[in-house]
This record gives sequence, C-alpha cells and structure tokens, in this order.
Amino acid sequence: MPSGDYAAEWSGVFPAATIQLSAEEMLEREATAAHFRMLVEAGVDGLVVLGTLGEGSALEPDEKRAVIESAVEAVAGRVPLLVGVAEAATRSACRLAEEAKDLGADGLMVLPGLVYTADRSEAVAHFRTVARATDLPIMIYNNPVAYGVDLTAEAFADLADEPTLVAIKESSDDPRRLTDIVNLTGQRYRLFCGVDDLALESALLGCEGWVAGLVNAFPAETLRLWRLASEGRWEEARSLYRWFMPLLHLDTHVKLVQYVKLAQALAGYGSETVRLPRQKLSGAERAQVAALVEAALSDRPDLAAA
Repeated sequence: MPSGDYAAEWSGVFPAATIQLSAEEMLEREATAAHFRMLVEAGVDGLVVLGTLGEGSALEPDEKRAVIESAVEAVAGRVPLLVGVAEAATRSACRLAEEAKDLGADGLMVLPGLVYTADRSEAVAHFRTVARATDLPIMIYNNPVAYGVDLTAEAFADLADEPTLVAIKESSDDPRRLTDIVNLTGQRYRLFCGVDDLALESALLGCEGWVAGLVNAFPAETLRLWRLASEGRWEEARSLYRWFMPLLHLDTHVKLVQYVKLAQALAGYGSETVRLPRQKLSGAERAQVAALVEAALSDRPDLAAA
C-alpha cells in the first residue's frame, strides 16, 4: 500500500483535451501543446490528456509519452495535469500509470480494462491493482454507456479503502447515481460530471468539477456556466445552459471525438483530423454538425455583460 497524502483538491472545469493530428494522422506535438496552453490560459482548473477525446486508445506508446511530455511543458505546473489510463490489460495500465508519474503527471484518470467487459469483482480488482501501482491520486472514470463496465455506488464503497482513489468522473448518464454514491460513501470521493449535457444537473447534485468536452471549442462559455452554477446563480446558469445545450449534446454521441474536433476547428482552435478507425465527418452529417456549431458561433451570449 503506498503512503502519502492523497487529499487531491481537484475541482472546477477539467477539459478532456483533444490532440492535434496532421492530414496524414501523425501527432503534431507543437500544435497539441499550443491547444493545451490555450485551455490553461483560458482559465481552466485542470487538464486531462489521453482520454476518449484525446484519442488515447489510438496512440502508440511513444506517442502517449510525447503527449504527456507536451502537456507537462504546456501546463508548467499552473493546474493539475491528469493522464488518462485506458489500457486493455491491468498490467499495461499499471505500467502507463508509472510512466505518467515519471514524466511529471499530477494524477491519473483511470478507465476499466478495455475490450473485455468485466463484472463487478473484476472491475474492482482492476482499479485496486492500478491504485496500488502508483502513489498518484486517481480519478475513476465510470462510463458504462461507452465501455460496458458499470461501477455502482456499492463498487465505489468497496474501493473506499484505497487512499489514492480520490475522485469519480460519473458518466453513467444517470444523475441519480450521484446521490446514491454520496448516500453510501459520504464525502469520501470528489465527484465530477462526465457528461456535458448533464453539467448543470450534476452541479446541483453536488459535483465539485466537470470533465468537459465542448470546452475545447467554447472555453469561455464552459467556464462561465460552471462558475454560475458554483455560485448558485441558477437563473443565469439556466439561460446559458439552454443556449449551450444543442452543442453539449454533441458530447454524448458515439462520434463525439469527430463532433468536438469539428467544433473546435470551426471555432479556430485546431484541426478536425482524427485517427483511423475514426474518420473525419463528411456529407450531410458534417453539414448538420457544422451548421449547429456555426449557428452557436453567430449567436454567442454576451459574457461581458453577465
């Protein structure tokens, strides 16, 4: 069992940051670092790299190291840097966790083992094993909708004796889970919203942070929404949320990576290129998403007046 103080004070908006790829789908390290810097300078409270939006599962080991190194340099200690750990085997997840620490990460966002659909006992064992392989604080990413493995409140109670497990990114698409977790585990974990179009509901139910997707394209609006909710300014928050909601729905689609990267490209924050097996949007689908984003860009709320 590792020792140390794991009371990570994570809160606020943590972008699930995208990476930048060339037309040939090669990692563009400088452009990726520039995107990370943009987010930090916009005022985000933390940064998550190599998550779903960061295409971590599509990168080679040396590319993952390059992304972490670029993030460490870009963040420069200004906000907590979390590295996504989404490996098929628990052994590989432990290895990446150790490498992330060596490269300068401040924490991890750990997923269940991919490909295999673990039952509760296996999932708990996976997270427990990774937790004991590092002394970095860990955010557990629970997304049964996308990954098939479901950690219930009871599973989080089972894991409560692992001191490095400090936070939960709850993406079950069921905000009732947040109350179940608190009722069973108290204030043991810091709760984060993991679904963009449930951000306001999650804030009301006690989430202390938001691992956000559309922040890659709309950082100012994302930060303002979370600040309004955190301050209990619900009427203003609802108004902004209603404007934002058509965009936030993009985060819940199976093509969320393509959708968010198109949005960020149209907003002037990088390329829409993704890596196979994902493909860039085309035809009517691209036109529909682009029209949605362009309409939002032409009708942005006046944040200076708020």
